[in-house]
Amino acid sequence: MAGDSGKKEEMSNVKIISTSHVKPGKMIGRKECQLVTFDLPYLAFHYNQKLLFYKCGEFEEKVEKLKDGLRVVLEEFYQLAGKLGKDEDGVFRVEYDDDMDGVEVVEATAMEIGIEELAAEDGTASFKDLIPYNGVLNLEGLHRPLLSVQVTKLKDGVAMGCAFNHAILDGTSTWHFMSSWAQICSGSNSVSVSPFLERTKVRNTRVKLDLSLPPNPVNGDANQGPQLREKLFRFSEAAIDKIKTKVNSTPPSDSSKPFSTFQSLAYHVWHHVTLARELKPQDYTVFTLFADCRKRVDPPMPESYFGNLIHAIFTVTAAGLLSANPPQFGASLVKKAIEAHNAKAIEERNKEWEAAPKIFEYKDAGVNCVAVGSSPRFKVYDVDFGWGKPEGVRSGSNNRFDGMVYLYQGKSGGRSIDVEIALEAGALEKLEKDKEFVLEV
Repeated sequence: MAGDSGKKEEMSNVKIISTSHVKPGKMIGRKECQLVTFDLPYLAFHYNQKLLFYKCGEFEEKVEKLKDGLRVVLEEFYQLAGKLGKDEDGVFRVEYDDDMDGVEVVEATAMEIGIEELAAEDGTASFKDLIPYNGVLNLEGLHRPLLSVQVTKLKDGVAMGCAFNHAILDGTSTWHFMSSWAQICSGSNSVSVSPFLERTKVRNTRVKLDLSLPPNPVNGDANQGPQLREKLFRFSEAAIDKIKTKVNSTPPSDSSKPFSTFQSLAYHVWHHVTLARELKPQDYTVFTLFADCRKRVDPPMPESYFGNLIHAIFTVTAAGLLSANPPQFGASLVKKAIEAHNAKAIEERNKEWEAAPKIFEYKDAGVNCVAVGSSPRFKVYDVDFGWGKPEGVRSGSNNRFDGMVYLYQGKSGGRSIDVEIALEAGALEKLEKDKEFVLEV
């Protein structure tokens, strides 16, 4: 099933009222933009799902306001209103034309679900029917919209579930779009920072891929083997400071600057997940992060570069070494991997990939892995459409596998960070009971 199963609607009390499409508010004409080496590996990932929920009333009025704002913001971000296509040589691209459908907007009601219930949800089960395109592969963007938005009327608010085609944009571009859309809905006449749409400025190698959809695209979590569970762990400022202080109690051996918040938290999660998995000392464990390369490439690209400009960076060690050594050991592995990924390393990685293209699958993240996506630097709680900041911002159930971690700015602001983790059920249960991990300061 490609994710739009009819049965689940009755089960979850989410009723779909209507589906419509929104196009840019002005004629743009035919546009084509080649997908580049940074985009192509994600074609076999699933649509990237985000859920934001707000306390507010007057649902119909809100929906109209969102659609009006969408028409304006799509004049700049028109690629999201297009489709995937291929040129005559079989090179993937984003195509836009004025006669295309545009962005899908689904209106729904779920009057039995309240904001508090969603805010208290630490898994993702109750989100599934609030976000479109569960289990839908990015490759399906050849015949589906590249963005689908479901706006659901709740008992005391609104849920906005967004499914973005990950083959055409990463997290930085996703939140640039969301904040621009919110600005327009809040009264701005135009987008404050226009997207930089010329992907081929960063890489222009033409890579032909012979990809077609499997006959029955199956949701990634249906064939992953072990039973997965997801949980949100909220780390307060005090907890984050405690983790950072502990990791920096022995500073980096190369006497460089101290470990950053990210490096400290990365070690903390990696170390405690490895303990919860009860690996043998000789078992390898991989730490993977998806790093933004906008400022790493040469020449650097603007923050507003629209597309994927991320690379998966890996480091590996034995479980026994990670647990037997002081925190500095694991944090140094993460720090060195990040620092080594400079313009030269990026160039080498791209050339290697172009010579033998490989489409990412979950298992490529590495053995016994902890893989970190998203970033607490994204100002997700500033996405205010004119009816206040969100009460919560979460990821959907797509692109989850054993060891996948999403980091978000904490709702309480400051240095607080929300950590969403998907793990095999038994390991997650152990992690929940690990007081040194949870750190309820």
